[in-house]
Amino acid sequence: MSLPLHWVESLAGTHPGDRVEVGGDEAHHAVAVRRLRVGERVSLTDGLGTLVIASVAETGKHRLVVTAEEVETRAAPVPSFTVIQALPKGDRGELAVEVLTEVGVATIVPWAAARSVAVWRGERAAKSLGRWRATAREAAKQARRAWFPEVEELSSTDAVVQLLAEADLAVVLHEGAGEPISALDVPVSGSVALVVGPEGGLTDQELAAFADAGAHGVRLGDEVLRTSTAGVAAVSALLARTLRWG
Repeated sequence: MSLPLHWVESLAGTHPGDRVEVGGDEAHHAVAVRRLRVGERVSLTDGLGTLVIASVAETGKHRLVVTAEEVETRAAPVPSFTVIQALPKGDRGELAVEVLTEVGVATIVPWAAARSVAVWRGERAAKSLGRWRATAREAAKQARRAWFPEVEELSSTDAVVQLLAEADLAVVLHEGAGEPISALDVPVSGSVALVVGPEGGLTDQELAAFADAGAHGVRLGDEVLRTSTAGVAAVSALLARTLRWG
């Protein structure tokens, strides 16, 4: 079984033998919830590619000190995946973020689609974005990721068009598309951007704008998936054709 993973803000310059202090909620979770004790081994990451295997040296109520044993720096996985997720209703946004993080997506972009039921404004927008980011961090730790995903600010359709135009492969999920996702050529490296529409579907104007940006409209199959699960299904289908899952 893999070691429990905890996040620290920075591991820059850490070498074997160095002592690293974990504070705040991370330390509390390690000591009070996981009940780690002196001598036990854990792994740490800064979410920026560095992984440290360490042994617990000291514990306190909100304090955990470990001694680094092994330090590894991992390159960011390629190709990188960005998922533009239309705002779903209820807590389905957090579900989408959780499973997208677990499967290895690099960037998640919340998108205010024309037919999105949920609306992010003012204080609600800040709280919702905070929940998405907290969900991503916890899911990244559960998945033992060295690189944590970025959850961007709420995006407009114009900004999504720009993201698609800059990607090496741009994909839009659409049940009426004639091309299956299996027909796509997935780049060996570079970036893949994927649009997941809202419960009400994409408008003709959105589809036209995305097509003008070079995006491929594709279908997953005969089934129509929920917006909260369509993204992970599509990313998985594409990842299976890369060296990341090869």
